Amino acid sequence: MHTIEANGARIPAIGLGTWQLNGATCVRIVSEALRIGYRHIDTAAMYGNEAEVGKGLRASGVKREDVFLTTKVWQDSLRARDFRRSVERSLKNLDVPYVDLVLIHWPNPRVPLAETVGALCAVKRDGLARHIGVSNFTVPLVEEAVKLADEPLVTNQIEMHPFLDQSRVIAACARHGIAITAYCPIARGSVAGDRVLARIGKAHGKTAAQVSLRYLVQQGIVAIPRTSRIERLKENFAVFDFALSEREMAEIRALASARGRLVSWGGSPEWD
Repeated sequence: MHTIEANGARIPAIGLGTWQLNGATCVRIVSEALRIGYRHIDTAAMYGNEAEVGKGLRASGVKREDVFLTTKVWQDSLRARDFRRSVERSLKNLDVPYVDLVLIHWPNPRVPLAETVGALCAVKRDGLARHIGVSNFTVPLVEEAVKLADEPLVTNQIEMHPFLDQSRVIAACARHGIAITAYCPIARGSVAGDRVLARIGKAHGKTAAQVSLRYLVQQGIVAIPRTSRIERLKENFAVFDFALSEREMAEIRALASARGRLVSWGGSPEWD
């Protein structure tokens, strides 16, 4: 299993994102992903699917301790009195005694960050989570969170793909040993239509999506693509049997500058 190490955590480099996976589909996809070899599952209280993620985990037959399980606390529960209750509710829904990682899903400007970070650190000290981190934090928020935390932060989960330059956030996190976890790592399916990625993929016998994922993990970035298709699960996981050259990495890096803006939301959701 390929992992990314950050402040004491070992995070599997490819995980399964579960946003918008619900009901029997969520159970089936989580279970099949774990059977294929995934050992990192990402969910959140806001997704409304933690119970199904837990069922998929149990149906897979994979031991709980062999899976890196992440959940997140939403904006409406960032007060200290609400934060722990949210995590406890997530554990009950998942039917597990702890998660491997709890994240602040999105900062809430109406709640002092000191209060939220204090509550985040408390759930780690109390054994509800093995590790803690943040999500959707800008450079100033990363710096502030690090100063406030008395427990190590292990990741900042942000949108990250070849069409989006996140170099400033990546650099800020790197200064503090914080890993980047990339959601929407294949740009909501838009990478499939990119000529540069397709050409590089053809040279390696891979798809543009696989090249996009390899581009991230080769930089030490965790990627959590989401899909509701079994064949996509297998494709997204098959990115460790090839490597991109320095020239290819540079070509992909240049795509963000060429685009000059965020990719639209028009990509197929099956490729997230």
